[in-house]
Amino acid sequence: MKYYWIILGWLLIASSAFGQSPNPFMSELKQFYTVRKGDLLKAADRMPAEDYDFKPTPEVRTFGQLVAHIIDAQMGFCSGARGEPKRLNAASKTSKADLVAALKASFDECDSVFDSTTDATATQMMKSGNSERSKFGLLLYATLHDNEEYGYLAVYLRLKNLIPPSTNSR
Repeated sequence: MKYYWIILGWLLIASSAFGQSPNPFMSELKQFYTVRKGDLLKAADRMPAEDYDFKPTPEVRTFGQLVAHIIDAQMGFCSGARGEPKRLNAASKTSKADLVAALKASFDECDSVFDSTTDATATQMMKSGNSERSKFGLLLYATLHDNEEYGYLAVYLRLKNLIPPSTNSR
């Protein structure tokens, strides 16, 4: 962990010395987050309301339950990075309209945290469950989780003969 801070410090100094963006780490992370945000919103919109209860096999979540999981996890990560953990309890929602609205609310929370976090404040340690993580770590994990879950949503869409948004944009 000590080496993480040393490397991050040197990178911050180096990026300033070469005239790059004042927040190159957060800018780059936000770019990845923004791409996946667009894909997740489009995927949620693309699946017809009547198919939100679709599940490929009995052992897995429905499409709607998967969207709810994304919402609750994302809200937890991003509100935790703000220092004010909260939940939307999206698992209690079943309709497409309610889930899409909650997904947008979770992105509003994340957008606000991404917009207010600088490379310097990204090193601030935040309570996360029973441990502490840096703001950067929480936002990175939120982005990684979004990527993983989007992959699952893409499979659900393909099984319904719908083209995933990331494929559509190529």
